Amino acid sequence: MTATVGRPVGAAARASDVWKVYGSGEAQVVALRGVSAEFERGRFTAIMGPSGSGKSTLMHCLAGLDTVTRGTVMIGDTKVTGLGDAGLTRLRRDQVGFIFQQFNLLPTLSAKENILLPLAIAGRKPDPAWYDTVIDTVGLRDRLDHRPNQLSGGQQQRVACARALVSRPQVIFADEPTGNLDSRSGAEVLGFLRNSVRQHGQTIVMVTHDPTAAAYADRVVFLADGQIVSELIEPTADTVLDTMKKLDTLPATTEVGI
Repeated sequence: MTATVGRPVGAAARASDVWKVYGSGEAQVVALRGVSAEFERGRFTAIMGPSGSGKSTLMHCLAGLDTVTRGTVMIGDTKVTGLGDAGLTRLRRDQVGFIFQQFNLLPTLSAKENILLPLAIAGRKPDPAWYDTVIDTVGLRDRLDHRPNQLSGGQQQRVACARALVSRPQVIFADEPTGNLDSRSGAEVLGFLRNSVRQHGQTIVMVTHDPTAAAYADRVVFLADGQIVSELIEPTADTVLDTMKKLDTLPATTEVGI
């Protein structure tokens, strides 16, 4: 796929012939079946599929949160496959950002302290100009001294987004980031994520079940039964919904040995 003009060239994350198998014998579950995909720098990609399609498993394998049974995963120039615990810790600390459905903010810390926590753990100081850019983009400068229980759900998720951005990772993985938000708060968070890609060149890979959320992305990759079966460029909620309806009619894949 040709890189968009003005965006960094190359893949921020890549899966090559990735298989993920849980269990064995009659209890065996094949979650991913030879998945190969590239996620370009400076783009917002959504991953969708029916329940059990493997979309969350793919994201976890890409992010180094789960191991692959076979195949190769890369983050930038770093081969994730085969990294030991120390290497995975450095990868997740320095090159990967995470945004989760449950926010995962520490209740005893202020919004500012939560945002800066990954840098503090790594023993790094924030770049002042970039920190200010992130805070202004997320729109919570007047709430930085507040703790999570003093913030709305949408504000908490924007704090989590800022926390993921502040270390300037290679790629941010977002797992159903609007799943616990009302439609207005969800739209605010999705707009923030899209702006962080378009204005600041961030790379975001988001798992979602919501066609409206997926429509904020530049590209949607669809999984069914552990395989990539389709994709859309410049999606709309309607084209995403139509594609999802078609996936529901696909026959199940026959078990394949690896």
